[in-house]
Amino acid sequence: MLYVVIVYLWAAILLYLLLGGADFGAGIIELFTSGANKKRTQKTMYKAIGPVWEANHMWLIITIVILFVGFPSIYSTMSVYLHIPLAIMLLGIIARGTAFTFRHYDAVVDDMQVVYSRIFVYSSFITPLFLGIIAGSAVSGQIDTHANTFLSAFIFSWLHLFSVSVGLFTVAICGFLAAVYLIGETDNKTDRNRYINKALIMNIAAVICGGLVFVAAYADEVPLTDWIFGNAAGITAICAATLSLLLLWYLLYKGKTRILRILAGFQVTMILLTTTFRHFPNIVILKNGGYLSLLEHRGYDKTINMLGMALLLGSIFILPALFYLIYSFQKKVESKEA
Repeated sequence: MLYVVIVYLWAAILLYLLLGGADFGAGIIELFTSGANKKRTQKTMYKAIGPVWEANHMWLIITIVILFVGFPSIYSTMSVYLHIPLAIMLLGIIARGTAFTFRHYDAVVDDMQVVYSRIFVYSSFITPLFLGIIAGSAVSGQIDTHANTFLSAFIFSWLHLFSVSVGLFTVAICGFLAAVYLIGETDNKTDRNRYINKALIMNIAAVICGGLVFVAAYADEVPLTDWIFGNAAGITAICAATLSLLLLWYLLYKGKTRILRILAGFQVTMILLTTTFRHFPNIVILKNGGYLSLLEHRGYDKTINMLGMALLLGSIFILPALFYLIYSFQKKVESKEA
């Protein structure tokens, strides 16, 4: 049952990155959209993320619950030593959701709409930035559980080049996902070409930020190259991601957009696989060679068994409800357009 829980943990992280990431990316795309095109972008964005934006954070909640219940020592270590970036990320989620709601549903259209828009786009950038910083910090080997100063315990555990570069890479990935998803949400050729250009820009940004991650890993002595290229699974995943990216751009060139989302999601899945496979089961790597393992630092067996059963039974209710939510929103949009 332990491996069932671990699979659910990995899947929840992946789904939050794919769905929540594209959600954040929509705000990032709007941030880098000219004023003349903002209204059209917002309209397309509402259509795209409307069905799932409220449900996206369910995957984050599942991740937190699994760590809290099944791996309490891992949860407590991360929540203590990374509490600053965690707090900023959570504030970004709250600010973004609030701004999105008021901007879209506020009965009075006034100057506050500008304020809502600014909060929405900036928090859409900040939230994935700190999500990536947290992820980078967890495997950077900079968390010092024996630190005796505030700076070394709670600042330098996450504020370093590697973590910040992972944060920027996460922002670029979210923007790329959103741009690819938005391509299929419009029948307007001009808008479609605009989103294709945005996807290209975000793709280039992701490549640049990815290169920065490797440079930062070398500078901070994080064995990232070994994690990715030191095993057959990592090399295979990277090759698969690269080939799917080439296929994605080929299909765009041919004007085919049906499976673009699947290809973009596949690329992100392969990236997550390459960065987690080699150091599994060590989910947190501490300073001076320490680590926190999903196998060694788990909760009691009875707790893990009950958690696994709860996740399996919960899936029976949650997944059909999620699919129905998406279906009902799509029907609502189609009826309005008709």
